[in-house]
Amino acid sequence: MAAPNSEKELKTEVPSSHEAEQPQIQAIRMPSMEEIRAQEVWNNCAVRSVASGVMGGGLGFMMGMFLGALDNPIMQDQMSGKQQLLYNLKQMGSRSWSSAKTFAVMGVVFSAVECVVEKARAKHDTTNTVVAGCVTGGTMSAKAGPKAACVGCVGFAAFSVAIEKFFDRHT
Repeated sequence: MAAPNSEKELKTEVPSSHEAEQPQIQAIRMPSMEEIRAQEVWNNCAVRSVASGVMGGGLGFMMGMFLGALDNPIMQDQMSGKQQLLYNLKQMGSRSWSSAKTFAVMGVVFSAVECVVEKARAKHDTTNTVVAGCVTGGTMSAKAGPKAACVGCVGFAAFSVAIEKFFDRHT
């Protein structure tokens, strides 16, 4: 074996100043007490359900306003402009209130059931969504009878899974 003749061969590579500043492993930052408390608040099923009900009601209100504005009166040709405006405002009001109630109940039921099932199973997966969708669909259509409740259960469960898969793919 030949001994190295120059200092150049003995030198090991020294990292540049930029590489020396960057540690290989990033330190893990522990959450603050405020962050832990905020997370605990949102882990409460009642808080989740109320928040979902409020958001669902808001969405239903906006949809009702939009759909109510699209309603054309049957006697439109015989109504004056003022009468048409009043009719449309009344339609928007009644539609928005009805849609707000429906979407609020839907949000409360779905989020409450999903949260309770998730806590009982100690898992966050598609089964929770299927159960919550089935209960919500069955509850929302129960007034029309058992056949409608079964169709609502299957339909809303399938819709819920499709929405969850769509959002999981895009996050």
